[in-house]
Amino acid sequence: MERETTDLRYKRISQLMEWNRHKEALDEAMALLREEPEDANAYAVLGQICLRLDKRDEALHWSQESLRRDPENSLAWFVRTAAYYEGENWKLLDDALDNAQRVDPYEPHYYFLRANAFNRKGKYANAKEMLLAGLRLSPHNALFLATLSYTEALLGNMQESKHYAKEALRQDVEHDHVYLYLGWAAEWRNDYDEQLLMLKNAIRLDPENKQIREAYLEALQKSYKFYRILLAPTNVLKRLKPWQILLGWFVAILLFRPLIFVFLILYIMTHWATKWLVHVKVFGWSRKR
Repeated sequence: MERETTDLRYKRISQLMEWNRHKEALDEAMALLREEPEDANAYAVLGQICLRLDKRDEALHWSQESLRRDPENSLAWFVRTAAYYEGENWKLLDDALDNAQRVDPYEPHYYFLRANAFNRKGKYANAKEMLLAGLRLSPHNALFLATLSYTEALLGNMQESKHYAKEALRQDVEHDHVYLYLGWAAEWRNDYDEQLLMLKNAIRLDPENKQIREAYLEALQKSYKFYRILLAPTNVLKRLKPWQILLGWFVAILLFRPLIFVFLILYIMTHWATKWLVHVKVFGWSRKR
């Protein structure tokens, strides 16, 4: 009877999380914990709910409590990796991922997290390797394909980027972060119309997501052709190696100093003018967002 009650609580929590009723799920999880104070999985579930509520510190606390009772609890390790990733704590993320993959080597999401960490460090080839490993475990995962499209663009492989973008959309057209990554990939390919289209779909699916809102507003800014013209030199620079950029700037300053000064003024003026136009277009004349 006691086991049945516990199972019902877990089912109730799962259903509430599926409905995005996380505060109610939190209450249920706390009740479960009072009934089963030594149940390691109950602590892990509580950490998972806290993570959904953007309470990363609490998520880490409860996942640690779970691991104190069961060091091999796969859900607790999943919560810890997600919390470290969202908090951009890359050093602790690496350690947590090592343990998480030891406990659950067939969880493809860990390869996705590693890939994103590598992309942030500029290690695009390593990121690609991780995504391909993840796709071997989950071959139809649209988010992995979209991220691979972005990574191929970062590597300068534009045709491959387009290929994976099409494949991602073939697998899923209702995932906000798929469109977000495809928007980033299109931007890196200098395809600003495609970038705006992808981010329009992303914000349609999740208008409250801060990261998506910021990316969408930036894409609107780049819809102005004059701003795109001024971005052309930066599009060249982002494909160069650091030493090439440094050398290029030295030569340009030496030979074209007045023109560079004029360009920088035009760029700054255009940046803020288009930013203001986007603000008026989206939010109206009010200063409040």
